[in-house]
Amino acid sequence: MKTTATLLFSSLLLAGPVLAADYKVDPAHTSVVFEVGHLEVSTLVGRFNEFEGDYHFDGDNPSAARARLTIQAESIDTNHEDRDKHLRSPDFFDVRQYPTLSFESTGYEGDKDSGTLAGNLTVHGVTQPVAFDVRFIGEGADPWGGYRNGFSAETRIKRSDFGMSYGLPGVGDEIAIRLFIEGIRQ
Repeated sequence: MKTTATLLFSSLLLAGPVLAADYKVDPAHTSVVFEVGHLEVSTLVGRFNEFEGDYHFDGDNPSAARARLTIQAESIDTNHEDRDKHLRSPDFFDVRQYPTLSFESTGYEGDKDSGTLAGNLTVHGVTQPVAFDVRFIGEGADPWGGYRNGFSAETRIKRSDFGMSYGLPGVGDEIAIRLFIEGIRQ
């Protein structure tokens, strides 16, 4: 009986929340979405379909958080093939010359549930500081014996700050970036 209780307690500890852990972004359950104005009459929503990343989360010491994300520029998807080809061209992302977009954090201010994640965003070969408003969504054991948590994050940038000014003002300068991240504890 004592052995069974010990095993049960040990398995609960392994499956339960670990306040400080490293996570790998699960691309099947993560979304990288952007919004941009079009002709000052509507908003175009797009996404990137291929990316990878990791992050460190410490609920007891939130300022220790760090994150990295690398996005394949060619995976841009606005649900319109001709537009996507144009976005991959030198007029916009120039994916042959700049195949990836990347973010690497430099610091976090806030608590476990919400805060600001600062870092450097590189798009079109240009690196600029950005700050994401981050909100913790939740955490828990998954059906496959692992442990996951999730966050949403949002920021706004000006694409002209990254050397992409084609089509202004018809294609808006301000871009809203929204991330919905689910990570698997490593």
